[in-house]
Amino acid sequence: MKEFQVYDLDSAPEGSRPLLQKSIKAFGSIPNLHGVMAESPQALAAYQDLHQLFIDSAFNAEEMTVVWQTINVEHNCHYCVPAHSAIAKAMKVDDAINEALRNKTPLPTEKLEVLRETTLAIVRERGVVSDEVLERFYGAGYNRQNMLDIIVGVAQKVMSNYINHLADTPVDAQFASFVR
Repeated sequence: MKEFQVYDLDSAPEGSRPLLQKSIKAFGSIPNLHGVMAESPQALAAYQDLHQLFIDSAFNAEEMTVVWQTINVEHNCHYCVPAHSAIAKAMKVDDAINEALRNKTPLPTEKLEVLRETTLAIVRERGVVSDEVLERFYGAGYNRQNMLDIIVGVAQKVMSNYINHLADTPVDAQFASFVR
């Protein structure tokens, strides 16, 4: 019984309207996920803030894609996997990276593979990762800031993935070609 609404500027609760304006400014439209989150101005504001904080992290576009898509694929998110495929393309991330993430096949570099494995360990073990995982992560050239930045990405993706599962958020037209 999925009864969530995808709000627009006219139908959204008053507190969400400025946040939806922010979405339009950032993305050119209101992504359906944001329209669903508009039910709660607090949820939408938190998501937008986490998104910007992760964008501002120490990760480059490839690394952000690895963190986002690793979590999206692990959570089997019908909305975020195609959405972040489109985002990766817009960020000029090599298609081979996104395909490897979606297909759970090896990434083109050991450093990115270690980032995926570490992100998976954090998600699967709820932050209780082994010393071996940490040693590989740091040995690959990442640092403690990067570790904490993964947690910001996890927080953002938990919000979006779980909300999409609850609401069965319809995939936006601009992401439809990335649905499998």
